Amino acid sequence: MANVELTNVRKVYGSSVEAVKGINIAIEDGALCVLVGPSGCGKSTLLRMIAGLESITDGTVKIDDKVVNELGPAERDIAMVFQNYALYPHMKVYDNMAYGLRNRGMPKDQIDKRVKDAAQILELTQLLERRPKELSGGQRQRVAMGRAIVRSPKVFLFDEPLSNLDAKLRGQMRVEIKNLQRQLGVTSVYVTHDQLEAMTLADILVVMNAGSVEQIGAPLDIYEKPASTFVASFIGAPPMNLVPVKADHSGLVLKDGTRIGAEGLSIPATGALIGFRPEDLEVSAGTDTHIGGLALDLKVLGVEPVGAESYVYGIIGGERVVVRVPGRSTSNSDDQLRVIVPKQKLHLFGADGKRI
Repeated sequence: MANVELTNVRKVYGSSVEAVKGINIAIEDGALCVLVGPSGCGKSTLLRMIAGLESITDGTVKIDDKVVNELGPAERDIAMVFQNYALYPHMKVYDNMAYGLRNRGMPKDQIDKRVKDAAQILELTQLLERRPKELSGGQRQRVAMGRAIVRSPKVFLFDEPLSNLDAKLRGQMRVEIKNLQRQLGVTSVYVTHDQLEAMTLADILVVMNAGSVEQIGAPLDIYEKPASTFVASFIGAPPMNLVPVKADHSGLVLKDGTRIGAEGLSIPATGALIGFRPEDLEVSAGTDTHIGGLALDLKVLGVEPVGAESYVYGIIGGERVVVRVPGRSTSNSDDQLRVIVPKQKLHLFGADGKRI
């Protein structure tokens, strides 16, 4: 086991394409750190630099307090799990898991013990004589993880390992990966574009955008207090509602000219965005302003029942929003609703997108 530390890490392609921009991340021994962000944000490039598969333009990468910039992948004592499994189709499961250990010259009895121990942990014991084509997607992913486990590395690196699985299997594998990482206690870095995957797996969540870190923290801390409009809209499903607002002598003015009261809310002269999660809106029976909350008028565009809850889509102040309500909503298109945002659930962002 080991800690991982990135200091001012940059990656520049050619003379001008800066894919990773001065990243600083400290991952404690035994923690599971998830890098999440949209395609092209630099998360996989960063993972490859930790692995030694991509050169580092500037900065340092440390594993177990040792600078590894000039070390090759084999010298870093890491194990990587890819999204395409990278299994040898002509080899049985046992041989796929043992392959790397044989190349390192490990004695046969030690290889056998490691492979069988890993197979037991991953419930692969009955599959050791099968070939990859005889396995399901989830079983192949377990074999790929088993091949990493038998190496007993200091650090596990996961590059979108669940992206080729269907939604149900992804949910099952998330639980298995989390439990496995807890059981082994190995420091892990996990890359995904799926914010649900990131929220459920991470001890430390790193939200990336355009080669930079937008926010680092515990998943629920980031969800409850996003540092920017990017984080607010990326983390959460459905994402946070964001409504532009300006202040004048009589209160707040929304984009379509609607005026609303704003006791105790300080809006910069340049304007701001008020943010609120879909589940934090309360539908009011009346039309009066609500003490302790921000009252807003919503025009219903449509309702989407999804079982135990419904999504009410509508417009507030000229901006599209969504409200999550329990059970089945009785609202219809063109209905007018008064919704309340409790003040403790209200988020405020400046014109630059940063949290106020």
